[in-house]
Amino acid sequence: MTLAAYKEKMRELPLVSLLCSCVLPEPKEKPTKKTPQGVVDLNLCIIKDMEVIELNKRTSGQAFEVILRPPSFDGQRDFHPTIPPRRDPSLEEIQKKLDAAEERRKCQEAELRKHLAEKREHEREVAQKALHEHRNFIRTAKEKLEQRMEINKENREAHIAAMLDRLQEKEKHAEEVRRHKEQMELDWQ
Repeated sequence: MTLAAYKEKMRELPLVSLLCSCVLPEPKEKPTKKTPQGVVDLNLCIIKDMEVIELNKRTSGQAFEVILRPPSFDGQRDFHPTIPPRRDPSLEEIQKKLDAAEERRKCQEAELRKHLAEKREHEREVAQKALHEHRNFIRTAKEKLEQRMEINKENREAHIAAMLDRLQEKEKHAEEVRRHKEQMELDWQ
């Protein structure tokens, strides 16, 4: 497989294509560099320890096998920058960190206590409000019941008075009828 075919195939891959289009817009034909065997030049970086084998060529595309070799240690420096060595913290720094941690812990505990106190206060207010509403409900229900009982008592007394009036009228009427009957009996004799 030629280097040009490999470059073309790498450009067809979505991620590599995206990276190549972002980093290198369509390059002009450059003269190819002579590279040692086993090294592929993509004009981005040198990829060592990789072998690409063309498996078969079809009308739908090509198949490749990429074989990674174990890394070779040829004394070249890694690309990653070295991390500066950590220095040992002093006793003062350790004490400052411990004091800061203690202060944070105290602040968190104070906030937690404050939050719990607010929650308890809210619960107490809710319970007090519920008790107040319950007492109001009982008082209004009692007042309504007393009003209904008073109205019923007045209605009953009025009904009894009306019945007594009718009874007295009936008795008067019966008395008049009796007198009238007696009068008629006396008149017949």
